[in-house]
Amino acid sequence: MSRFFAAGVLLLVLALFVWAGMVAGISFLEAPLKFTAPGITVPLGLGIGRLVFAALNKAELGLATLAVVGAGLVRVPTRVAAGLGLVSAILLLQTFWLLPALDVRALALLAGRPAPPNSLHLLYIGLEASKLLALLLTGAGALRWALQVAQGQTLNRRARQVA
Repeated sequence: MSRFFAAGVLLLVLALFVWAGMVAGISFLEAPLKFTAPGITVPLGLGIGRLVFAALNKAELGLATLAVVGAGLVRVPTRVAAGLGLVSAILLLQTFWLLPALDVRALALLAGRPAPPNSLHLLYIGLEASKLLALLLTGAGALRWALQVAQGQTLNRRARQVA
């Protein structure tokens, strides 16, 4: 296996699994727990949440870029490219539509104005769960594919040595 291939695979797999870990830790651990901490009011929790999710979004965009670059370097199979496309599409939907809409809602609540009920928050949670699952499956698929490629190259090298 060439170093170039190994570097591309490493970049892809690490980006996907670090991204998955960040989504799991922030969206499904930090976000719900912050409202159970003593002294945290809804406005304070919303203010913290806005900062944390804005930072998470920027980190996700960086990790998505690294994953796409890694995938491009090694020319991943269609199933890995499709998974990467799905998580990237979810991220872009969140970045350019859902997070701004949720931010407007949070700002209204912080200003003391009642925000009309909607299902945007539930949609965000559903997309986060879908994205996390897709990240884990895509990362596992990329790793499995890379190991198969490496094993095939090792077998080919051994066959050439025997011949």
